[in-house]
Amino acid sequence: MKILVTGAAGFIGSHAARKLLARGDEVVGLDNLNDYYDPRLKEARLALLLKEPRFRFVKLDLEDRAGMRDLFAKERFERVIHLAAQAGVRYSLENPFAYVDSNVTGTLNVLEGCRHNGVQHLVFASTSSVYGLNTNMPFSVHRGTDHPLSLYASTKKANELMAHNYAALFKLPVTGLRFFTVYGPWGRPDMALFLFTRNILAGKPIDVFNYGKHTRDFTFVEDIVEGVVRACDRIATPNPDWSGDHPDPATSTAPFRLYNIGNNSPVQLARYIEVLEDCLGRKAERNLLPLQPGDVPDTYADVEDLVRDVGYKPATPVEEGVRRFVEWYLEYYRDEPPSATRVVNLG
Repeated sequence: MKILVTGAAGFIGSHAARKLLARGDEVVGLDNLNDYYDPRLKEARLALLLKEPRFRFVKLDLEDRAGMRDLFAKERFERVIHLAAQAGVRYSLENPFAYVDSNVTGTLNVLEGCRHNGVQHLVFASTSSVYGLNTNMPFSVHRGTDHPLSLYASTKKANELMAHNYAALFKLPVTGLRFFTVYGPWGRPDMALFLFTRNILAGKPIDVFNYGKHTRDFTFVEDIVEGVVRACDRIATPNPDWSGDHPDPATSTAPFRLYNIGNNSPVQLARYIEVLEDCLGRKAERNLLPLQPGDVPDTYADVEDLVRDVGYKPATPVEEGVRRFVEWYLEYYRDEPPSATRVVNLG
């Protein structure tokens, strides 16, 4: 198939593109290579993809309406995996307009491109952050998500609502995937594991928010991508049993589905750091701090629907996933002296 992957130079997008290429798909990768974090890392991910003959790259902003319209009209994609977004809870407190431009306007351009050009199935990334103030765990796609705690989460919730709109009005099959704290090789430098590793190697303290009592459903990136590709292959269909008297947020009379992709096995942040210390062979100096604004204390994914419908359940334990991240990190930065940094996104 010819598949568009937005955010192809990003963390999850680059992994997804490689997986699709490995099985023989033709992939067009879109990214704007912005400087939210070090563009050199994005360019290195992209360089691996450009070695593949079935991959082509398009540098384009999602919010460029004319550029997106022309791309869809020219390429006539069969399926679209929309992973590009302005990410990060912390940055949304500083630059909220970036989130509306990329995540809301950009996603609208993707939806319009799919609507007018015969796309068979749109799969898009949402986030566990939409659960916000919910404390009924594990988090279920069949419960409401009306109390997000960050603008980032709000824009992702908006994406889910917009996607349902297009599924209902234009019969565009759409599947939304709520990712739970993704980590692994080629990860984002603003995420906790990356920052902890850098500071520990530099002999600097790490900021541990909520005094290390957070729990997160840490999910290895290859598990996430396996779920993404399997969901892409399973075109969303209407739920014949859906009732407006008892509306199910995860399904619809339209071809619309929502799934969690998480490890279904929460780990306390303090334990996550211990695993990292073991892999690095060094102890961390911990700067214990209260909960950050916009963060939720705990996440835990109910993946029953993913298992039933898509036939897949993430299962990589943090001990293996963190080890594989550390191996990548030490190889990638082997010639670069470590430097400390302090902005932490748990996800």
